[in-house]
Amino acid sequence: MRDRIKEHPCFDHEAHFKYARIHLPVAPRCNIRCKFCKRGIGSSEIRPGVSERVISPKEAIRLLRKEIDRGIPIKVVAIAGPGEPLANPETFETLSLIKDEFPWLIRCIATNGLYLPEKIDLLLEIGIDTLTITICSVSPDIGERIYEYVKIDGRIIRGREGADILIRRQIEGLRAAVDSGIEVKINTVLIPGINMDHAVQIAKLSKRFGARIMNIMPLIPLGDFSHMRRPTKEELSHVQDLCALYIDQFRLCKQCRADACGIPGGEDGKISF
Repeated sequence: MRDRIKEHPCFDHEAHFKYARIHLPVAPRCNIRCKFCKRGIGSSEIRPGVSERVISPKEAIRLLRKEIDRGIPIKVVAIAGPGEPLANPETFETLSLIKDEFPWLIRCIATNGLYLPEKIDLLLEIGIDTLTITICSVSPDIGERIYEYVKIDGRIIRGREGADILIRRQIEGLRAAVDSGIEVKINTVLIPGINMDHAVQIAKLSKRFGARIMNIMPLIPLGDFSHMRRPTKEELSHVQDLCALYIDQFRLCKQCRADACGIPGGEDGKISF
């Protein structure tokens, strides 16, 4: 798998300009409430959490075939929303079908990590190769400022307790994924005034438990954080440089839609529905 990572445009800088990925929007439901998030269906915005439509697993396979037949150089098929993939059974049905019909494609999931510990065996069963975990804090005191609540075992848990549960399960899931041979990237949303000075701690801990690379993304002011500012390019670069002392940095992220399709660093767009 380490050799195939060179074909993953969201893990490898050269692959970013050569190979395509497709995000199949089969996962609408979410299990946490991030204060920076605002999901949208039918939206034309270019950002995570939005998709023109939510599709069924069977339609996802049909659309994947269509994009491959168009000659798109797809190397990676991923599920990245518009909600939380691990909170939607359609994620596992879709990737199981892909494993059977397109076994040569790298299978990838982007997750908040809350359900990751108990889903590892299922991810291995459907042949997940790569995983992106979004970790914005490794301190509950900071986490409670970012997350309104988490939902687990039918309960909604707010505040510091909810943040603590999420962080512990993210780290447990990261360790389990790495131990299982899955390559892991850490996404961190950089939020001025909240986690700018904390990102290095995320980098240190992520590397300690085996993550391969880290992707620090600037806040898009939305939802409860709509009044906040984005970090400047200089601030983002400075934090990336500090974190690079501990873990490799991916610096080309386009903060893609949940129905993105194409070469991120080239002819990129969305699925042709």
